[in-house]
Amino acid sequence: MTIISERVEFIGHDGVSRLAARLDKPASGIKACALFAHCFTCSKDIHAASRIAGALAERGFAVLRFDFTGLGASEGEFANTNFSSNVQDLVAAAAFMEKTVGHGPEVLVGHSLGGAAVLAAAHDIPQSRAVATIGAPADPSHVADLFKDKTQEITARGEAAVQIGGRAFTIQKQFLDDIAEHKVRENLSDLKKALLVFHAPKDATVGIDNAALIFAAAKHPKSFVSLDDADHLISKHQDAIYVADVLAAWAGRYIDGVETAELAVPGGAVEAAAEDAAGDGVVVSEAGTGRFAQTITAAGHRLTADEPKALGGDDSGPGPYDLLLAGLGACTTMTLRMYAERKGWPLERASVSLTHDKVYFEDCQQCDQREGKIDRIQRNIRLIGDLDRAQRERLLEIADKCPVHRTLSGPVEIVTREAAD
Repeated sequence: MTIISERVEFIGHDGVSRLAARLDKPASGIKACALFAHCFTCSKDIHAASRIAGALAERGFAVLRFDFTGLGASEGEFANTNFSSNVQDLVAAAAFMEKTVGHGPEVLVGHSLGGAAVLAAAHDIPQSRAVATIGAPADPSHVADLFKDKTQEITARGEAAVQIGGRAFTIQKQFLDDIAEHKVRENLSDLKKALLVFHAPKDATVGIDNAALIFAAAKHPKSFVSLDDADHLISKHQDAIYVADVLAAWAGRYIDGVETAELAVPGGAVEAAAEDAAGDGVVVSEAGTGRFAQTITAAGHRLTADEPKALGGDDSGPGPYDLLLAGLGACTTMTLRMYAERKGWPLERASVSLTHDKVYFEDCQQCDQREGKIDRIQRNIRLIGDLDRAQRERLLEIADKCPVHRTLSGPVEIVTREAAD
């Protein structure tokens, strides 16, 4: 798809300063509009902003990103700005987009403090139907941690020069007062827009607990997506592209003209309870792309599950029993590898093929009962390497000792409860 990226400008919140902006859009066939807010003291041209905007444009979105007053190429004095002025700049940007493109942004995207800003501005941008945050703090006051060693000086003198990201900025007391007054999280219960929260579990700048707080405060529809090992600035290209893929696919559920199927995404957005956002468990959610399609997150990794077409599914991923067998097979080969290495045996490679079916008890070689049916898993193990017969037989014995094998063979208690909103 041909993308057009053009420089534009509009008047900011003060009615005087001209704000530098860039509008990325497809050459034809705009499906929806998005407004992007960059992180604190950053600019519209930071890698995360430019890459995500470009990727969204390739998927049919017109994306406006701009420098807040006093930053980047925009006019005005940064020292005179605050969180409230950022929110007002966003509202002005939305009005400019409506005038320039033909309609305002349906999607608001904010990175870091920009995420808190779009949450606050969403109430004043009626065209918006969906809001996405990336590594956002639950409250704007979180940014004060970046210059906490200067807080006393700012309070006493009214302002102070601080270093943020290797650059000097002047922070005034009015900035501290303003961020202290804003309680973005407290206003999320009446957001009345779809919410998508992106956050990296190892974000060293804005902790993952912020994502949990935002998620818990908002009402459905809401979704959470883990960014795995991404850094706070989303500096890796593949992370930015992933955010754009998920964002475009997710937005298709709430915006007319954007078809989710056209914006395929590996894994998709996961709707999860707040405690799952920072947890280590497995989360499974309906993907919304088919009758049985499911999105799975496990240990920060994403999978898709589905049923075959013969059972009414779209065959977009392995079925539940396929995943069960995969877990047993993976555990088996891992166990064999660890045992062989500990013994110093020449096991070059181990592979396992598994099948599942139901058989009558009379066909079960290890069952005492002789009535009804039982689930049977057939596991065939291939051992490659210069192993003698005793070593091969011992490895087959060890296979039965893998943790998943023991779980499936022993008593299992499954506790079911309804998750709290």
